[in-house]
Amino acid sequence: MPAPLRLAFSALLGMTSLSAAAQQAAPAPAASAEVEELIVTGTLARDRTLLDSPVPIDLLSAEDLARAGAVGDELGQAIAALAPSFHFPRQSNSGSSDHVRAGQLRGLSPDQMLVLVNGKRRHTSAIVNSETKIGRGTAAVDFNTIPLSAVRKVEILRDGAGAQYGSDAVAGVINVLLDDDPERTDIEITLGEHITHNDATDRDITDGETFTLSASTGFALPNEGFLRIGLDVENRNKTNRAGFDQVPFFEDPGNAYLAGRRNYTMGDPNSEAYGAWFNAEAPLGALMLYGFGTFSERETKGGAAFFRYPIGFQNVRSTYPDGYRPKTRADNQDFSFTGGVEWTLAAWAIDTSLTFGRDELDFGVDDSLNPSLGTASPTRFDSGAYLFDQLTLNLDGTRDLDVGWLDTPISLLAGLEYRRETYETRAGEPESYQAGAFLDCDPSYATNPTTVSPCAIGAQAGPGLTPADENELERDVVGVYVDFAADVLPNLLVDLAGRYEHYSDFGSRVTGKLSAAWTLAEIFTLRGAVSNSFRAPGIPQDGFADTTTSFGASSTLVRTRTLPVDDPIARALGAEDLDAETSFNLSFGATAQLGDISASVDLFRIAIDDRITLSERFFDDGVNTDFVDYVSTLPGGADVESVRFFTNAVDTLTRGVDVVVTYDREALGGELGFDVSFSYADTEIDHYAETPSELTDLYSYFRLVGVEETNTIETATPKWKTVVTVDFETERWLALARLSAFAEAERVFNFGGGFEPQQTYGAELQLDLEGEFRLNERVALALGVVNVLDNYPDRSIPDITYFGNLPYDILSPVGVNGRYLYTRLSLSF
Repeated sequence: MPAPLRLAFSALLGMTSLSAAAQQAAPAPAASAEVEELIVTGTLARDRTLLDSPVPIDLLSAEDLARAGAVGDELGQAIAALAPSFHFPRQSNSGSSDHVRAGQLRGLSPDQMLVLVNGKRRHTSAIVNSETKIGRGTAAVDFNTIPLSAVRKVEILRDGAGAQYGSDAVAGVINVLLDDDPERTDIEITLGEHITHNDATDRDITDGETFTLSASTGFALPNEGFLRIGLDVENRNKTNRAGFDQVPFFEDPGNAYLAGRRNYTMGDPNSEAYGAWFNAEAPLGALMLYGFGTFSERETKGGAAFFRYPIGFQNVRSTYPDGYRPKTRADNQDFSFTGGVEWTLAAWAIDTSLTFGRDELDFGVDDSLNPSLGTASPTRFDSGAYLFDQLTLNLDGTRDLDVGWLDTPISLLAGLEYRRETYETRAGEPESYQAGAFLDCDPSYATNPTTVSPCAIGAQAGPGLTPADENELERDVVGVYVDFAADVLPNLLVDLAGRYEHYSDFGSRVTGKLSAAWTLAEIFTLRGAVSNSFRAPGIPQDGFADTTTSFGASSTLVRTRTLPVDDPIARALGAEDLDAETSFNLSFGATAQLGDISASVDLFRIAIDDRITLSERFFDDGVNTDFVDYVSTLPGGADVESVRFFTNAVDTLTRGVDVVVTYDREALGGELGFDVSFSYADTEIDHYAETPSELTDLYSYFRLVGVEETNTIETATPKWKTVVTVDFETERWLALARLSAFAEAERVFNFGGGFEPQQTYGAELQLDLEGEFRLNERVALALGVVNVLDNYPDRSIPDITYFGNLPYDILSPVGVNGRYLYTRLSLSF
């Protein structure tokens, strides 16, 4: 065992031995009862479990999530390790996505999945992921702002639910339920690091050292009320899996001496995060007061960016004689608070709640340069800020209605919702975007100014938002909804829901859902649902703008502007106002309980019209300059090399199946569990919108949505994923093995001029192991390994590695960091 982990293991063992002799052994753990636990998501019926629910639901307990081996206790990664329908790729060299990661359900976009906390809508991130592959162009909920230690369980509704929960619930709903234990105190310390052999460089590497600490406690309040609070701390060092630089052919020959070095980086940035949360209920006479909230502050530094060579228009040699690699950074503050009151009015149970959420991300770059400012340029820049606020007011009433022709009452819910969303972008400091007068970065510019570019303008890897990019948007949403659930026959549950929502900025939508569960002989249930859902354009998508560095013609780097649809440049290229996505969902399945074995199979079909996506990137083909020449004549078009914008450009069809089989029994003096889950989702584009003439007049081969965005939607996400888990638990020991298998995935680039390299990356396996020893009922020590076999994704072909520097692709479901070892000390009082 490497020295850092050996020392940590010894320290933790010493701490636990102090109290071992004084404690009684814990009783043997009870058999798993997840399939019998009542669910609260997806149906109004109050007596439903996983097997007799009318819609498919996954239930992930706090114990399951804690043993998922999530690096840095990331909630998103923990969910992805357990739920095959959920993907949470670990991005690198992806701009803001190096700092804010997005998850996806059933292979659809991250913003087509609604996230709830204790049943209340969660706000999204303020940042639009413009450089990621999975989830490009989306502002998604940041799962990692919810502390893992705060979670009691997670329910994943794998079905469209717009009529029940509103916009965004196209692929399904994830409901995070917070811990509500009024008495227990928990402390958990985890230490880990990557210990791997990197095949791209043939090196043994130890990095990514990670420390996490969580502490939570509960207090009983009068009349069975409770208050539970918690704190979390996480510190993680960067990783790097870059290859050896071959130096691009288009760089100055004087840079050749840098060949063979690791000038780039590929992996995770340094991260330091703090979190706090609470969950409470307090009866007050006939009222029940409740509240819950989370706070997170995360600072990440060292995000991967492209190296700038010494001789060239992106450098001032007196500042960086040997070139430089800028390092992006982000300071992300996230806050959410819900307060509510429940009471009874006649036969109605009333629930009134107010939820406010805010996410703010300040973006910047270190070790950088604005070359056009010459030696006067700073090397550290604040590039801008993004803020998103969401205020939601709900008034819900539920009651039972007695109907003469039914043996049981009808459960009725009726409600009103008002939501206000505001979005703001703020400019960076002037030096991050200013164009200076310094023109001789490239030594040949003075003698050949017509063919050699002058110094680059703006902070490299983080050009700032300009005052013209600043935006303030707001919208109001009003919704009215109703839901009925009844056992129309002794063994037939029917749930019918409807919703009307009006948006101040694009209009109204009506959605409905019918679902049913028919139980036969108490061991077999048929279930199905039909619904329509919608997704309003995210308000950040309406107002987001940024500038990033992307591949252009012949693999060269160009500055790419992502523009809102009302920008003059976007309008001149044919951009139109965004409309809502609409979907039609069908699902049909069956569940069974046969002794110790439970199983479910669910088929689904999701048709989405007017799907919102980013357009293809538009830039010159490396020979002609028609595009740049045209854009330079438009307001704000100076120095713009590449453009993309949001569009309702495609209709898609997603079809798939989910299978879950569990087996639990007593064996060898303990409890043996065996779980197999499988998810398959195939998305195809049914229809492409016509490319505007404004684009085809510039270049006939321009397409509103081309090969890159088609790849993002159809083939970048593995079509299937399987998770097989075996665990054996006694009063003292727990042993767990988890094998995850992922289908192949494809990556396609558009480098212009018909050069579109693509690669299919093969199926992948990942084996995780964990062993836990309970010294007594209060102290447990675990040792685990994620990716035991030290598996790396397929190496990228030369056309995609950017001259050997980026040997792996960012869409890999197993990541690029290799094996991860950790040890965890858990204390409970």
